[in-house]
Amino acid sequence: MAFLIKKLGIDLGTTNTRVYVPEKGIVLNEPSVVAISKEDGQILAIGNKAKEMIGKTPDEIIAYRPIRDGVIANYRVTEAMLKYYINKVLPRFNIFKPEVMISVPSGITGTERRSVIEAAIKSGAKNAYIVKEPVLAAIGAGIPIHEASGRIIVDVGGGMTDVAVISLGGIVCSKSVKFAGQKMDKAIVDYMKKNHNLIIGEQTAEDMKIEIGSALPLEEEMTMEVKGRDGNSGLPKSIEVKTNEITKAIDKELKQIILAIKSVLQETPPELSRDIIDNGIIMSGGSSLLRYFPILVERRTGVKADLATDTIFCVSKGTGLALAHLDVYKKSILSKR
Repeated sequence: MAFLIKKLGIDLGTTNTRVYVPEKGIVLNEPSVVAISKEDGQILAIGNKAKEMIGKTPDEIIAYRPIRDGVIANYRVTEAMLKYYINKVLPRFNIFKPEVMISVPSGITGTERRSVIEAAIKSGAKNAYIVKEPVLAAIGAGIPIHEASGRIIVDVGGGMTDVAVISLGGIVCSKSVKFAGQKMDKAIVDYMKKNHNLIIGEQTAEDMKIEIGSALPLEEEMTMEVKGRDGNSGLPKSIEVKTNEITKAIDKELKQIILAIKSVLQETPPELSRDIIDNGIIMSGGSSLLRYFPILVERRTGVKADLATDTIFCVSKGTGLALAHLDVYKKSILSKR
């Protein structure tokens, strides 16, 4: 008998969308990208196929990210993407309408919240629950959110960095800033143009960040050959780039993330501050994997910082765990706006 799906967790991220099924884990992990025809607005591709088109499409096709800087930029396209992923995961003869939990950016509006719920229901969900990413990241990171103890999570995603202090199942204080992975990539693109007169795409910038990037300058730098277009001649050109150039390029973005963390720490009640010193800062999200990022956070805040286990998948795992124990989490996280 085929595995019937009764519950789905969806991490609706700026960069990637992931679907988690309790007892099976992450069953889908694809880019949050949709390719659209300019002429009639028709959706041509979603996910991996659409991402392959970024920077390579003819004028009449747009490769579009419907979630930008952590907020929904286009509801219609987001709804289509959500439907596509839910239907892709559900078995053809799934007799149950699944309960769906969707992680959403902290900056989501009430209208967008209702729209996402409506899209999930239209896609075949029995019920849809909307939960903000920091809470799910904390659950996925193994933080016991129901304890009367202050815990701080820093979730650095593609479009948004969410910082939240959690105690007794709720967010005590939090801050979200639109400085994260994509802003770092854009900063690298701008740096290469300004300092090397080399035009590169954001995918190349992301590759540079992952391969040789670091939050702190290194004595023994790594190097990478970077290929792009010469800003003057327009001809193909390749140059060698070192780690400390990437560090310099993304300095502003890292400073803004540190400022957000400091702001939340300064707002934290004294009793919870004591807990945070003992428990430390937990970092999650793909962009927190930048080399030596936790060390930079620790140096700037004075609080020990560590990466969560399965850093990239904390929010996805959080949706699955919360769904599996819905009776436990329903009051504490689903009632909070």
